[in-house]
Amino acid sequence: MIEATSCGGVVIYRGKILTLYKSYKNRYEGWVLPKGTVEEGEEYHETALREVKEEAGVQASIVKYVGKSQYSFSIQDDVVEKDVHWFLMSANSYHSKPQREEYFVDSGYYKFHEAYHLLKFSNERQILEMAYNEYLDLRKSNLWGNRKYF
Repeated sequence: MIEATSCGGVVIYRGKILTLYKSYKNRYEGWVLPKGTVEEGEEYHETALREVKEEAGVQASIVKYVGKSQYSFSIQDDVVEKDVHWFLMSANSYHSKPQREEYFVDSGYYKFHEAYHLLKFSNERQILEMAYNEYLDLRKSNLWGNRKYF
């Protein structure tokens, strides 16, 4: 068994959520949240910000840690157990540019119910739900976008 750690972001701009469409040789296709592997010497929040920037071309700010999801998949004669640490983030514009080198062919911001139904993986839908509820609570308290509180 191989253990791996990734970090990602639920990125929100004006109430809409950033999602990416990945298409890899017709084997892997679907909408996902930006995430990637922690590099040596990197803190989880640094990985999350870097991956959002690399995969979607989005400059984001971390609002808070949301939680961890776990999944596993098989490669050759082994199983990879993956932990993904998620952060709620705020973007400063609607601009996004999918990273072609990583097989992302589309990206965009969607309303919660649209993003929820677009996402390919149930664990990402659960994280989206948690992060979006945090976002709504912060907005209700007039704390969203007011970085001095975080």
